[in-house]
Order: sequence, then structure tokens, then C-alpha cells
Amino acid sequence: MSQSVAELDANQVASDKPTGYQRGSYRSWIAVAGGLIGAFMAILDIQITNASMKEIQGSLGATLEEGSWIATAYLVAEMIAIPLSGWLSTGLSTRRYLLWTTAAFIVASILCSMSWNLESMIAFRALQGFFGGALIPLAFRLILEFLPDSKRAMGMALFGVTATFAPSIGPTLGGWLTEQFSWHYLFYINVPPGILVMVMLAYGLERKPIIWDKLKNADYSGIITMALGMGCLEVVLEEGNRKDWFGSDLIRNLAIIAVINIGLFIWIQLRKPQPLVNIRLLGQRDFALSTVAYFLLGMALFGAIYLIPLYLSQIHDYTPLEIGEVIMWMGFPQLLVLPLVPKLMQRFDPRYLAAIGFALFSISYYMNSHMTIDYAGDQMITAQIVRALGQPFILVPIGILATMHLKAHENASASTVLNVMRNLGGAFGIALVATLSDNLSRMHLAHIKETLPAVSAQAYQYINDTTSILQSAGSDVVSANAQAYALLAKSMTQQAYVQAYNDVFFIMSCLLFIAVIAVLLIRKPLEKSGSDQPNEVH
Repeated sequence: MSQSVAELDANQVASDKPTGYQRGSYRSWIAVAGGLIGAFMAILDIQITNASMKEIQGSLGATLEEGSWIATAYLVAEMIAIPLSGWLSTGLSTRRYLLWTTAAFIVASILCSMSWNLESMIAFRALQGFFGGALIPLAFRLILEFLPDSKRAMGMALFGVTATFAPSIGPTLGGWLTEQFSWHYLFYINVPPGILVMVMLAYGLERKPIIWDKLKNADYSGIITMALGMGCLEVVLEEGNRKDWFGSDLIRNLAIIAVINIGLFIWIQLRKPQPLVNIRLLGQRDFALSTVAYFLLGMALFGAIYLIPLYLSQIHDYTPLEIGEVIMWMGFPQLLVLPLVPKLMQRFDPRYLAAIGFALFSISYYMNSHMTIDYAGDQMITAQIVRALGQPFILVPIGILATMHLKAHENASASTVLNVMRNLGGAFGIALVATLSDNLSRMHLAHIKETLPAVSAQAYQYINDTTSILQSAGSDVVSANAQAYALLAKSMTQQAYVQAYNDVFFIMSCLLFIAVIAVLLIRKPLEKSGSDQPNEVH
């Protein structure tokens, strides 16, 4: 173990010699930029199909429930790929692994556009998710290994664009492409940037030989338990609410498999001298608290991206493109703030900046917790902007705080754990808000029905007035009366859902204050003395 660690640190030192590939060089920046574009594509593809799901389902002859597996397949495969990225990139070399996975991602995207039925689409989306999943942690790792300490905040700011901007513009871009062209262009769009990524990585990364011993001596027990555990957990979280959670045999069985295999995976990793993922990093206070913050960030980010379109489509019948025009306000304003965050980190404690970011995110949720039936997209934009302003203050400082005390050989595991936690947080967030909104809406509807006799005079007046209006529009008395009762029921249901959404927004606002506490408990960063220290912090 000590020998392999020493070799890795020696390689890191060697990479800092003036060879054209040293940290902070022109080639290093090209490699980082290529990795970030690749990660942007992979994260964008999580959300880009959501706005066009009806068109895809119609073309493939799938039902709404069957179509949900198109997104689930991508997420499951991505979740499995992320923990494998450290081992494979070390054995194959970062350059070779990224070039292969990017090429495979492009091919999988083209195959998705050529899908002839639901089964082929699910299979190709799984391939796309698996190869795309490798691009996300590797982009984070390139920032740690190829940029000097003085520029790492700038790198984290750019990574913040991929992690938060891509999901927020995914529905907008997807809706526009489908409306202007067809749903096939959701996948064609990956080809040009994918080729650009390959060119940039081929130029920016140094050729290195394959380490066959690393590949042969793989932690196969860890790989199998991780794949089964994380894959089943992702399916449980994505499909649980649609299938009534543990009322479904499928969800119950998958949950049991997930718990057993994740438990085995953790036990195996703690016993292995060279584990697939070094989860011992979670024993370090600062890293553990940072992973909690990453988890809650994923929960809040993807929870909002799920909840707001659901509200706008269900209550106000917004089209996918109209929803995208609201969601994009969670993305574009942060581009104005991101360049400022590295400069602010030079003057202010990054813990406080991260706490401010989470507080702004919490406030934005609270701003949406007092909605009425008339609260639509225009009224949501202010909260979206506050959300967008908070995100850059989270990702950049947290990335620095999480990795400030780690060694060079811990890069791969740190990147893996942080990105898995953000993705898991997103899956938990979507599952939580979906379940809460359904259960709370039923509770509020039952309460409204119970109180209806107390306001029967108003209800009776509403029925009479609506019936009269419908009769004047040409309906007969019986039809007009039936339609009036149906409209009253619809109004009651909408009111119940609005109250439920208010409750969910408030609950999410409260949960985000846990993240504020977590980042404030992280130890104060050490002052840098002099030049960068590549072996001290990657």
C-alpha cells in the first residue's frame, strides 16, 4: 500500500516538471476545459429529455410509466460508472480513459436517436449514462490535479457551471430543440461538442502506458456489490413514488438488494488495502461535512428542477418550453456571479461564503412557500434569481474546503465520493418532493372536503353562478350543473396541490439550514505560505 502511494506521489511530482504538461500550463488548461465541456454534456443529458418525454413516448409507442425508464436507465448507469472512474482512469491512464468514454458517449447518443422501440431506447440511454458518468468525476479530478492551488477556485467556479447551470437549462434547450426540429436532436447535439472534447483532451493530456497490474488486481467484489447496491438504490428512488414504494414487490425487493450490497461494499472497502473507493476519507471531519453539504445541494438543486415544472404544468398547464423559460432563470444569473467568487474567496473565509450560498438557496425555497392559485411563472422568477445567486457561493468554496487536507493519491476517491453524494442527493430530493407533494395534497384535499359543509353557502352559490354561466354559453341545465360540480372538484384539487407545494417548499427550506450548519463546522482553511504545494493538496 505504502509503495503504491509513494509511486503515485512520485508521479505527481514528476508531472510538475517542465514537460509542457505541468500544472497550470497551457496544455493543462486545455485538458481541464475539455473535461468541463464533457461533464457539462453528461449532466445536461440527465434533464434534456424531460421536456420532450411525451414526443419520445409517442414515437416509441410507450406509456407514461414505461417512458420513465428512459430517464431512470441513464441515472442508474451513471451512478454505477462514477465509482469505477477512479480505478479505470488510473489503470488505463486518464487520457486514454476519457478519450474512449467520450467516443463511446457520442456513439451511444447517436444510437439513442436511432431507437426503434422503448427497449432499444432504454438500452442505449443506459450506455449513454454509463459513459457520460465517467466524464463528471474526471472533470473534477482534472481541476485538482492540473491546476495550481492559486487557480483552483477558478476551476471550481467553472465546474459549478457544469453542475448547476447544465440542469437548469436542460429543459429549456430540450423543449426548444424538439419544438423547432424533433426529439432526435436532443441526442445529435452531443456530437459536435463531443468531438471538440476529444480533440482538447488528446492535446492537453499526456500519453501514459496502461498499468496492467492495476486493471488485473481489480476489486471485483467491490465492483459487483457497488453496482448492485447503487443501481438498485437509484431505481428505488426514481421509481418508488410511481409504484407506491414498498407496496410494490419490485421496489421492496430492490431495496433489500440495495441495503445488503451497499453494506457489503462498505465492509469490503474498509478491509481492502487498495479499495475501489477509499471511503475512509469520510473519517476526516472536513471531508465528511463537505459530503453532507454536497448531498443537500444535490437534493435542493434537483428537487427544485423537479418541483417547479410539476407545479407549473399541473396548476397552470404550462408547455415544456414555457416551463423552460422559467427554469432558465435558475441558470443564467449565476454566470454573472461565478467569476466573482474566486476573488471573494481571497478576502473572505470560504466557509462563510458557502453558508451564505446555502442561506440564499433556503430563502429562495421559502419565497415559494406562500403561493396562491394565481402564483404562476412570472411570480416565480424572483425566487429563481435568488436561487441562482446562491449556487456559485456553494460549489466553489465547498470544492476547496472538501479537498484542502487531502493527499495527491486521494484525488480519485475524493472526486468519486463527492459526485456520488451530489447525485444521490438529487435522487433523494426528487423522491422526497414527489412523495411529499402526493401525500400532502391528499391530506389537504381531505381537509378541504371536511370543511366544505361549513362553507356550504359559498359552495352552493358557486355552483349556481357557474351553472348559470354555462347555460348562457349554450349548455342544458343537467350538463351545466354537472360541469359546475366538476369545476368545483377541480378547483378544490388545485387548492390542495398548491397548499401541498407550499408545504414542500417550506420543508426543503428548513433542510437547507442543515447545510449552513455543516459548512460552518468545517475547520478554517490554513493560510498558504508561498508557492503552491502540489503534494499537500493534490
